[in-house]
Amino acid sequence: MTKKLVSFNVNGVRASVKKGLYDTIYDFDADIFCMQETKAQDDQVKEALAELNGYHIYSNSAVKKGYSGVAVLTKVEPISVNCDIGVEEHDQEGRVICLEFDDFYLVNVYVPNSGSGLKRLDYRSTWDKAFAEYLKKLEKSKPLIVTGDFNVAHTSIDLKNDKANYNKTSGYTQTEIDGLDGILEVGLIDSFRKLNPTEEKYTFWSMRFNARKTNAGWRIDYFLVSQKLEDKISDATIHNEVFGSDHCPIGLVLDI
Repeated sequence: MTKKLVSFNVNGVRASVKKGLYDTIYDFDADIFCMQETKAQDDQVKEALAELNGYHIYSNSAVKKGYSGVAVLTKVEPISVNCDIGVEEHDQEGRVICLEFDDFYLVNVYVPNSGSGLKRLDYRSTWDKAFAEYLKKLEKSKPLIVTGDFNVAHTSIDLKNDKANYNKTSGYTQTEIDGLDGILEVGLIDSFRKLNPTEEKYTFWSMRFNARKTNAGWRIDYFLVSQKLEDKISDATIHNEVFGSDHCPIGLVLDI
């Protein structure tokens, strides 16, 4: 059976609905549709998506209103749903939601941004290590599909201006790259890079400097898949033709 998944940092679910989010969801017709940066409380997510048909809706919101937040839409009801990673320091910001299905755990994540001037880089490093430990425990039970906005370009072909940004800009420091390496070492593979080893395609563009028009982008959104599922990946895509956010949707198709 084919399973189609989509992930999209919507940069505010309520704003995104006004920009055609319903059409985007219906057009993809995914079995599972993940969102990051909902910028809404759980009740506000449900209200914004109240007229959406065909999906169960699950979300995790930050304590701080209008900040962070993740949500998952799924056609099939999951076995269980859990929020956060069980570390008090990290569980205030609504960054993780995990849905258990028969054949895998789906983890939707919005990884912290290191911020302007790299002010949160130390916190980000701590977060990455804690998240990797969380995934390691989950992976012992079932294979993982981990998706979302990881706020890091992994290699030089994952951003337009690699040399100008290396160790200077949030999202492309060695500390953040090492953090993603640690997450992959849990036993995960980058599905897009697996199928497209040399393709330069991006998922995020700054709102400044006309970045999307000039395609000065970054690939910071990923579908990471357990090595146990590697031979079941049939497609991994980046949909940079879809607008409505400073990110674009990414897709994964599994024969599972």
